[in-house]
Amino acid sequence: MSKVIVIGAGGVGTVVVHKLAQNATVFTEILLASRTKSKCGAIAADVKKRYNVEIKTAAVDADNVPELVKLFNEFQPKLVINVALPYQDLTIMTACLESGVNYLDTANYEPKDKAHFEYSWQWAYQEKFKKAGLTAILGCGFDPGVTSVFTAFAAKHYFDEMHYLDIVDCNAGNHGKAFATNFNPEINIREITQEGKFWENGQWHTTLPLSIHKELNYPEIGAKDSYLLYHEELESLVKNFPTLKRARFWMTFGQEYLTHLRVIQNIGMSRIDEIEYNGQKIVPIQFLKAVLPNPQELGENYTGWTSIGCRIRGVKEGKPTTFYIYNNCSHEAAFHETGTQAVSYTTGVPAMTGAYMFLTGKWSGAGVYNVEQFDPDPFLEKLAQSGLPYKFEVNGDLEF
Repeated sequence: MSKVIVIGAGGVGTVVVHKLAQNATVFTEILLASRTKSKCGAIAADVKKRYNVEIKTAAVDADNVPELVKLFNEFQPKLVINVALPYQDLTIMTACLESGVNYLDTANYEPKDKAHFEYSWQWAYQEKFKKAGLTAILGCGFDPGVTSVFTAFAAKHYFDEMHYLDIVDCNAGNHGKAFATNFNPEINIREITQEGKFWENGQWHTTLPLSIHKELNYPEIGAKDSYLLYHEELESLVKNFPTLKRARFWMTFGQEYLTHLRVIQNIGMSRIDEIEYNGQKIVPIQFLKAVLPNPQELGENYTGWTSIGCRIRGVKEGKPTTFYIYNNCSHEAAFHETGTQAVSYTTGVPAMTGAYMFLTGKWSGAGVYNVEQFDPDPFLEKLAQSGLPYKFEVNGDLEF
């Protein structure tokens, strides 16, 4: 049906390509591109072995608009799936506009020189994409992504007004390493060491990093220490669902992980500014990334589950209502299917699903969209068929 380009050959890119190959009647030609072509080749060889689907590969610098435009013009895809670094969102969006190609990503833009992310930079492309008759789909991973679709599903079917939203993200897995991050270490550490932020009574409130925490219970996992963070989907959700009085995001961390993180910060290894070492300029967090375990290689020994969902309170037909919708994903099952761990799997499957929605006409429209602005029902149906089934409970005993 359509050609697609995937940019990024990390763990998420691996899952995306596997899932595209499983739906080869829709994704009829697939090209995987990254700075290092050999990484693309290894993924393509594995996909060929598993599904007998040919994946084309290419080298491209995602920071270089002319290089991207050249690649897009040569291959002429219907859609570009961006699972590269968040720093590269704007260059890829710009190249899509120049080439007349639709766009989808899993995480919002953040500048390289500042640990800060917000949607304003990408929302600013709204009129350009609309005028070009192109679609840009933002934040189509799990969180952001599925959590946003979960919220839209709840609003469509179970609430007249949603008042309180808690997004809860638990990784109860064990990879056997002293310290490792489940996705790009540079992005991961920048994200969780920022100030926390939540929405309440019409305004944002900031907190010191990881200063608010409580024990939350996760289905089939149990109680885990959960910490309040700022996460980008909150920004779009409070905009698109204005009845929300409070919206928060919680993520679990073990004490050993937090101890290592404090040491990394205290010795300056989380710095994102350049320093001079032996006559060369290096960025400490980028050096740290080079010596930490590669998230792509954690899957083989990873055991346990992730559990990510939305806990919502509001009213339906004048009555107080609660709703909890979530997915639990096995690290072992993810590795068996794609050679990756569950954090990559839960991001890559929704990216394919969003692309499937667009290319089959279930999601459409010229402009820049967050995923909660589309119909949630066909997305969740396809997501469940593709390895991420969801469960929900109405009017259960929820913690808020």
